[in-house]
Amino acid sequence: MSAGISGLTQLGQQTSLPASPELAALERVPNPAAGAQYLIRFACPEFTSLCPLTGQPDFAHIVIDYVPDGWIVESKSLKLFMASFRNHGAFHEDCTMAIARRLVDALTPAWLRIGAYWYPRGGIPIDVFWQTGTPPAGLWLPEQGVAPYRGRG
Repeated sequence: MSAGISGLTQLGQQTSLPASPELAALERVPNPAAGAQYLIRFACPEFTSLCPLTGQPDFAHIVIDYVPDGWIVESKSLKLFMASFRNHGAFHEDCTMAIARRLVDALTPAWLRIGAYWYPRGGIPIDVFWQTGTPPAGLWLPEQGVAPYRGRG
């Protein structure tokens, strides 16, 4: 492996799905374009978690945008982290903010936003949005591209 990524424990290895988000290892690598202001986007259109009261599955399309500083997230660890919510019971707001907090804690990005577009529960879609502050000046920041829920029409 190249310098700076030798401590990774999941990339290039057969890795089991973590039993919970708390047990998931969110790994990082040095930013290969340190000093440049650029946006990284991850879209998770098939995110699942469980309702903490009924145990029924909840589904969301989650979009994470961030401007890295010294670190970027290693994508396999992010995929496993996101999938670890599959058997995790939490409200939409809690899942969204747990993802955002873990990324901010692991990466200390220059800026991060998350848009969680949840499919209806009880007939009402719940969308959750959060960002660390004002986007950096001059940043090209495309729309997240997820249409609001419109039902079948």
